[in-house]
Amino acid sequence: MHRSTLLWIAASLACSAWIPGNAHTIRPAVATAVISDSGVIDLQIRVNAEVILAGIGPEFTDTNESPEAAVYDRLRLLEPEALAQDVKLFSPRLVEPSPLLADGVPVSLQFLRTDVPPVGDIELSRDSVIYLTGQLPEGSQALVWSWPADFGSSVIRFSRTYSETPQSQWLQPGESSALFQLGNGESAPSRFDVALNYGVIGFEHILPKGLDHILFVVGLFLFSIRLKPLLLQVTAFTLAHTITLGLSIYGVISLPANIVEPLIALSIAYVGIENCLSSRLRTSRLVLVFCFGLLHGMGFAGVLTEIGLPRSEFLTALVTFNIGVEFGQLAVITLCLLLVGWCRTKSWYRSVIVIPASLLIALTGLYWTFERLTG
Repeated sequence: MHRSTLLWIAASLACSAWIPGNAHTIRPAVATAVISDSGVIDLQIRVNAEVILAGIGPEFTDTNESPEAAVYDRLRLLEPEALAQDVKLFSPRLVEPSPLLADGVPVSLQFLRTDVPPVGDIELSRDSVIYLTGQLPEGSQALVWSWPADFGSSVIRFSRTYSETPQSQWLQPGESSALFQLGNGESAPSRFDVALNYGVIGFEHILPKGLDHILFVVGLFLFSIRLKPLLLQVTAFTLAHTITLGLSIYGVISLPANIVEPLIALSIAYVGIENCLSSRLRTSRLVLVFCFGLLHGMGFAGVLTEIGLPRSEFLTALVTFNIGVEFGQLAVITLCLLLVGWCRTKSWYRSVIVIPASLLIALTGLYWTFERLTG
């Protein structure tokens, strides 16, 4: 088989492998624990309940990869009342052993209820909210969150009823959180811990979890074989998403996700289509990349809003998250160079690599646009 044919097949498979079924992508559980002055804990866990009920472990990032994929798909079709009943029957596994430890002692938790969204579009995942409550033992000094490793990664948000901003932390499967102090003073992780944690969150939001952002950056990479157009586009994109990330987090601007997410998908389609039409960098392309970067920044802000930022190190978390995003983008570009950098000067590079890959990127973006508008 001719080498160019093999490269075309490889590029097609690589890009098509990036087209995810959103119903099957596994995201971390997000737990919010609010502690009252009387020691009552209100614990809410937003999670893809079907993943936990099906027994799909953290070794899988997509439910289709698991032997329990058929079980997950069946659960995804259940009406809210039926799934809520299944969660109730499963609830002893959620509280024994307790995911909350007070001074190293498990906190007794009681299951209250589960809110499950309607079935809706089965090609989209749904996050249920599980409500638990408990009482701190008298004299408790610190809380720790320890989500079972079998349930995957998690985000924990600790706060007091009078606190405006939670203490947040993104945890890998089986990892326990930092101590949340329960004394009169506000507890706060160290600046280094905040910087490291939010830098990792930013990087992971691009690679491997930000498939839409990955495709956009790949589209920028494929536009031209010259370095200058790539640097100009990446700079415009970075500057733009940094601006809206900061403005969105500080509450200066805000757009709902049902507007931002379809536009992000449309931006992916645009770069793929224009890659097929031209390889000459015009001002209009840079302006549009900048505008699309503004949208992607709002998407990044949605992640940070969901996780929360520590009040004591707000700016540190914001800056290091953005740095993590930049390293993620650089990692994507580096991987692209490793995969096809050697053939970028070949006469067949554009026809064999750029055009087919860009078409797949454009089709993916159009599909996601339709999916997000209708879903």
